[in-house]
Amino acid sequence: MQLLLNKLHGDRTIWLIVILLSLFSILGVYSATGSLAYRQMGGNTEYYLLKQLFITGFGLLLMYLSHRVNHLYYSRIAQVMLYISVPLLALTLFFGTEINDAKRWITLPVLNISFQTSDFAKLALIMYTSRMLSRKQHIIKDFDRSFVPIVLPMVIICMLIVPANFSTAALLFTTCVILMFIGRVHMRHIILTLWLGVSVFGLYVAAATLTGKGRVETWKSRIDSYINPTPEKQYQVLQAKIAVANGGLVRLAPGKSMQRNFLPHPYSDFIYAIIIEEYGLMAGIFIIFLYLALLYRCIRIFARGPDAFGAMLAVGLGVVLVVQALINMAVTVNLLPITGLTLPLVSMGGTSVLFSSISIGIILSVSRTIQKNELATN
Repeated sequence: MQLLLNKLHGDRTIWLIVILLSLFSILGVYSATGSLAYRQMGGNTEYYLLKQLFITGFGLLLMYLSHRVNHLYYSRIAQVMLYISVPLLALTLFFGTEINDAKRWITLPVLNISFQTSDFAKLALIMYTSRMLSRKQHIIKDFDRSFVPIVLPMVIICMLIVPANFSTAALLFTTCVILMFIGRVHMRHIILTLWLGVSVFGLYVAAATLTGKGRVETWKSRIDSYINPTPEKQYQVLQAKIAVANGGLVRLAPGKSMQRNFLPHPYSDFIYAIIIEEYGLMAGIFIIFLYLALLYRCIRIFARGPDAFGAMLAVGLGVVLVVQALINMAVTVNLLPITGLTLPLVSMGGTSVLFSSISIGIILSVSRTIQKNELATN
């Protein structure tokens, strides 16, 4: 055990948070997919458990490898990833695999594995924005040389994501705006960015409405069901509420969820409800605490950052993960309309788990550099 701990550098609290969230993921996915696996896999109820164990293990391996890389290398990697993201998102938009009326995935030939390109683009854009903000600090108020190179990739990437995944695009755009504020971008430029984002999105909605294409009607339906709730419109939310009510304050009933048989996607979008149903409200509060603790540790890394790029990188990746988690949990208890965002590191998934793990690994890489600098100073 001590040998293993010696290999894990960076913030030990973040490592602990990741391990605890991974345990909740394995327990929650196993319970939520029991009935599904029995129906689809001919009685093999462990199929999705084994799949999630493999993905979680591979994610932890990627996290370990990512945290061993000096965080400064990610500055150059960000450029390459951004250049790849644009054609990859365009390819997905026109030729992607359509699931639930949305083209979010590219199916890799031969391997027959679905790859969600927005997860790749999300990581790429945050890394690239952190790079540009850190490199442009001496001219951060300049419109042409600083603002335009920062905001243009934001608009392009987010608009390529919007048609199939509005919630991810909005989350990513908001995170980049927060980074701009932290990076001392002029306030009038930030306001201009918000105006530009709303205007371009408004033009897209108008064009999609006129042509009858896109998912605008789905967005309207979700907002309408939230504002004007009826049992028919809010089936998912009602089932999630029943799951939360079944859990009570404290419960220990692993594998005894009833709502997994009624909730659509109980292993991804609504896994938080299943966890509360089986382990009680205190478990739900504990998960919220874990995400807030992760954000706090990322803010500490930002405050002690070894350089501007590392500081921006840590807080940007931390914010996008934690805000996504809070949105997912808010949807479960009907504080927000249904979004389709998963619970990072907990929901069943492939690319979502892997890129979340890489993001944590990069945060740990920055923390690892801080530790090295402090040891050198002492």
